[in-house]
Amino acid sequence: MARQTKPKIGDFEKSLKELETIVVRMEEGDQSLEASLKDFERGMALAQICRSSLDAAEQKVQTLIEKNGALQAEPFEPED
Repeated sequence: MARQTKPKIGDFEKSLKELETIVVRMEEGDQSLEASLKDFERGMALAQICRSSLDAAEQKVQTLIEKNGALQAEPFEPED
């Protein structure tokens, strides 16, 4: 069974930047089908890395929002 490792700091930013590059390249539509499929496969892997990083960050934030000895999850509402 494969052992999952925690995402490293910086993996999110690096993965997101690479994913953005792949999206731009695919949107241009100048690639062969084979190249597009490889980019799609890599993009899916990068999206999973980003999702794992975000999930880990969310867990850490929820742990830090401890009130009165009980975990209180609070929704994030960004300012405009």
